[in-house]
Amino acid sequence: MSPSLPGDQTFENRPSIEAKALRINLNQHIYGTFAEIGAGQEVARHFFRVGGASGTIAKTISAYDKNFSDTIYGEEEDGRYVTEARLGKMLDHEMQLLESRIPKEDHPDKMFFTLANTVATIDFAKKFKGHGWMGIRFQTAPDEPYNEITLHVRFHQAEARLQQEVLGFMGVNLVYGAFYKHKEPKKILRYLYDYIDDDAIEIDTINFNGPLFKNVDNRLMSLQLVKNGMTEAVMFDSSGNNILPARILYKKNILALRGSFRPVTKVNIDMFEKSYDIFVKEANVEEDKTVVIFEITLSNLMAQGEIDEQDFMDRAQLLCSLGHIVMISDFQEYYRLVDYFAAYTKKQMALSIGVNNFIEIFKEDYYSDLSGGILEAFGKMFYNNLKVYLYPAKNPESDTVINSNNLRLHPRMKDFYKFFKYNGKIVDVFDYEEEYLRIFSRDILAQIKESKSGWENQLPEGISEMIIKNQMFGYKK
Repeated sequence: MSPSLPGDQTFENRPSIEAKALRINLNQHIYGTFAEIGAGQEVARHFFRVGGASGTIAKTISAYDKNFSDTIYGEEEDGRYVTEARLGKMLDHEMQLLESRIPKEDHPDKMFFTLANTVATIDFAKKFKGHGWMGIRFQTAPDEPYNEITLHVRFHQAEARLQQEVLGFMGVNLVYGAFYKHKEPKKILRYLYDYIDDDAIEIDTINFNGPLFKNVDNRLMSLQLVKNGMTEAVMFDSSGNNILPARILYKKNILALRGSFRPVTKVNIDMFEKSYDIFVKEANVEEDKTVVIFEITLSNLMAQGEIDEQDFMDRAQLLCSLGHIVMISDFQEYYRLVDYFAAYTKKQMALSIGVNNFIEIFKEDYYSDLSGGILEAFGKMFYNNLKVYLYPAKNPESDTVINSNNLRLHPRMKDFYKFFKYNGKIVDVFDYEEEYLRIFSRDILAQIKESKSGWENQLPEGISEMIIKNQMFGYKK
């Protein structure tokens, strides 16, 4: 593979895969085990090949047979093997064995580690590209507690051999990064792609845990994945934990709301609540199989070409405090967002969109990168089981409410728009709070920064208190 790294194509002064494995092997204090399921012993083999592995590797195991695997690690309730829960059991079991069979009192200078992965590579019919979980539990001093890095990958190559190879490279990079780059978690992410084509494998979830990473916010690490081009979208739950998108979206009805949420306002929550009421009454929607996503695009996080991480954290913290799942994506166009959801579900999808944003998506220059232009984009968007819930706006000049019946589009777009409207793809939100139509996040943000009063009552309950207490969005007492 030609060496490449998302956002950084230079490898000067960066050790090779072989050099990384050898450095680990020659460190007399590092000692541990490799447990790999599904793609062969692809990580361990690099350490064997460079020599000196007897000083590093206590054991390698590859429990391919399901009965063997279940006997060793226990059965999963859902019967699956390529899961985060399985990875956790592998790390637990192998570390317990290592500690019991290599007593620390006999080896006081050893820093223990366990590297584990559970993977499904591409199937014979090449319909399923494959994915997997990988993690390392490790010490950086013999008497310190363990730390952990876990990640989920999705393969993009069309041959199992290539997927095995890239998994091996990433595993070596992970072990090396854990022991020698742990002080720079953001750089660990980038180093994971050393000597790997950036389009060969995708990391869509990563979590850092343990005392070494006590100051690491995993939401920021998620943001880095999208920023570095390692994945298109990441998600975290109301507790702020990174979660696997596939686990949340698989075979679910999906209602999504896109916004800046800077800050989240009463109009955002009204859009959510009123759209949700419509959504769960759709004939083919089961409420217990429905998920709501608050999505922020990467471009929405940019400030003067750079991402303001504190600003991102402010938005995320407020949304999480309201109990919502947050998604960060690089999908500037709505059709790409819908395409992403459609990869996980064939059930009902809906986008809750304000009138002003809806009008924007009918501008043809928005789709200049598509050979089929707006026709191709809308075909992709509405080909899937999608509806748009249109939240009204107030015309500031005439004080009239704008909805699907009186919005203004370019004359060339009118018949195009009518096709979707009269086929039931566009649904007006009528049961809205008219007083909220005068609320705009940008106005509230300006008032917060200028220390003006009156903005507090335009936000959901408890949000203004959080902004004031934590001095978010530039607020100053």
